[in-house]
Amino acid sequence: MHIRFPFIVALVLIAAVTAFAQDDDVVRVNTELVVLNLTVTDKSGQYVKGLKASDFKVYEDGVEVKPELIASFSLQESPYAAVVLLDSSGSMEARFTLARSAAIRFLDGLREEDVAAVYSFDSKVERVQEFSGGRDLAPMAYGIRAQGMTTLNDAIVEAARTLADRPENRKAIIVLSDGMDTFSKATSDKAVESALAIGASIYAVDMSDMRVGNAAGRSGAPQLRGFAEKTGGRFISTPGGQAMRDAFAGIADELGKQYTLAYRPLNQKHDGKWRALEVKLSRDDLAVRTRKGYRAPKR
Repeated sequence: MHIRFPFIVALVLIAAVTAFAQDDDVVRVNTELVVLNLTVTDKSGQYVKGLKASDFKVYEDGVEVKPELIASFSLQESPYAAVVLLDSSGSMEARFTLARSAAIRFLDGLREEDVAAVYSFDSKVERVQEFSGGRDLAPMAYGIRAQGMTTLNDAIVEAARTLADRPENRKAIIVLSDGMDTFSKATSDKAVESALAIGASIYAVDMSDMRVGNAAGRSGAPQLRGFAEKTGGRFISTPGGQAMRDAFAGIADELGKQYTLAYRPLNQKHDGKWRALEVKLSRDDLAVRTRKGYRAPKR
């Protein structure tokens, strides 16, 4: 049985209100309501339905969030908005066709109510396709040539900006890249915080695992893995062939089958400090993934 409130939609919209701080250009979340999208799987990796709010315990900075502070809880196959980020830097020359094909596969898996936008990034971040429910990649994508440096962090910040205005509760940033950032103005911490502030999970696909070129390209894998783990997304280390097709089908499936839990934090201070989050389940045989925290607004 799901807990529902008359103003659940309004509450979720409150949580989606974000602002861009002038000092460090990071999207910050409004602390009136914290929204968590929770992915629950069993030991075989299958998604688990049928859990109740009482099966989850949320901890903020080590302090349990009391049940009376839970504003809403639901499991629904709701629509999602996603931004696909294609690494078009010079090191991707041998892999860009594969990355583009992967983006096409992801778009092909959209449900009727889902939308996605596509951006490329090299020495700059460029929009390839506006949010759309279409299954085809814009013609512009076929004229892209891999060149320049890698602005991965800036691309994630831009994706978060773009997603901030979307009404969908489920938000995701899908990154297809072969290496570490080499040219961004934003740090990796700013990139993560921008995604966390709007509740977006990062799904990072390590294109360097295609065994093309030298091993130096693999140095970006820890950063990609960190993006995924900190935001409750997933790191995919083998993007080739059937594994890649299954991975993209899994991302789309996961985004539609997450639990959503919203709560009012006891700490309402606007101090700009990091608030660590942890979620535990009542069942030891299940695993849960969600974001690791958020940064409070600063006034």
